[in-house]
Amino acid sequence: MDPRDLHAARYEAFAAGRPAGEPGWLAARRKDAMSAFSAQGFPTTRDEDWRYTSVATIARTPFEPGVPGPKALRREHVEAAALPVYACSLFVFVNGRFAPELSAKPAQAGEVAVRSLAVALAESPAGLEPLLARRAPVEGAPFVALNTAFLDDGALVEIAPGAKLTAPVHVVHVTCPGGRETISQPRCLVLARSGCEATVIEDHVSIGDGGFFTNAVTEIEIEAGARLDYVKLQREAPVGHHVAAVHAGLARDARFGAVTLSLGGALTRTDFTARLEGAGAECTMDGLYVASDRQLVDNHTTIDHVAPHGTSRELYKGILDGRSRGVFRGRVIVRKDAQKTDSKQTNKNLLLSRDAEADSKPQLEISADDVKCSHGSTIGQLDEDSLFYLRARGIDEVDARRLLLRAFAAEVTRAIREEPLRSEIETLVLARLHLEPAAEAP
Repeated sequence: MDPRDLHAARYEAFAAGRPAGEPGWLAARRKDAMSAFSAQGFPTTRDEDWRYTSVATIARTPFEPGVPGPKALRREHVEAAALPVYACSLFVFVNGRFAPELSAKPAQAGEVAVRSLAVALAESPAGLEPLLARRAPVEGAPFVALNTAFLDDGALVEIAPGAKLTAPVHVVHVTCPGGRETISQPRCLVLARSGCEATVIEDHVSIGDGGFFTNAVTEIEIEAGARLDYVKLQREAPVGHHVAAVHAGLARDARFGAVTLSLGGALTRTDFTARLEGAGAECTMDGLYVASDRQLVDNHTTIDHVAPHGTSRELYKGILDGRSRGVFRGRVIVRKDAQKTDSKQTNKNLLLSRDAEADSKPQLEISADDVKCSHGSTIGQLDEDSLFYLRARGIDEVDARRLLLRAFAAEVTRAIREEPLRSEIETLVLARLHLEPAAEAP
């Protein structure tokens, strides 16, 4: 059976079961998305954007839709999988659906609201019509199309105008395979209203046995003068497949700091697009990917300068061991009217074995004539001189390698302003490479 036929049949059953009161615009967007997916199908390595990344396993596996979380799933299970947990602002979604019993309301409830998209669509659909499934296109993006076709629930995060949040908003997407091959399709819409300052963490974890496919879509709107720090952390089980698309739009004088961390899964693909649509907008886009064994991590980024006086900085770093492969393709687009743009893009890869492979393709597409733009890429191994220097001062080889790798990763992780999360990420990186620090002596 053609994989498109399987998903088309499931869509027909899904659409037939929708409540009668759902808004017509949402049904139309779902239908358009399904049509787009049926026309495109899953990408293959013949597609330029997917030439290094085969999704054949995803296409041929008849993943079953994830069901709401099992009753045996408790808060302590989530905390064990998603540390550090910010208990004052924890929102848990299991197989794409809100789990209020596992969540905790934020301390600053008047300044930030996190709701189930399903509830918001039932209560105030008109307010979501110009926002939901608008920024993430379905044409040319089959995984976004598949997610949108089955859009049902998800996270709606709204930070009030002028709010200054002192604690991050922690959204945890839990995939629970339940012992079978499962697909979950998390959706998230983040609205950073004018003049606000906030940190939002999207955390993808898995609990339980079984293969799975996570197909996630996040849309972010950053209004004039707002500052949003956004962390996407993917640390699912090694048997899983994870494909995600993040689309952000920046208004005038908006500030957006994004950090993408890929630490798990057999295959991880993230497409991240930021459009600087207002004059004076600033975007920092950093990423760290760590892979070993036969894992594949693919990051495709686009920073699109639409308006003048925009600034962007991009740094992606990869640590690759075993027979793993890292792929980076970064595009910086400077449009005709985006004069006075200042942009810099860098990709660095560290290969820890002879069989690891990195493919890097930074790109600049400039249509304006008064800009300052640069890009660069490096692929190498641990510096032998630095390793020798540390060994000569009595540091054993494992500790020396740990110090050098932590320093390599720190150039990205230091962008995370939340110290508990930053420290946890650095520990996770070393653990992924089997270089976690030894337990302290009693």
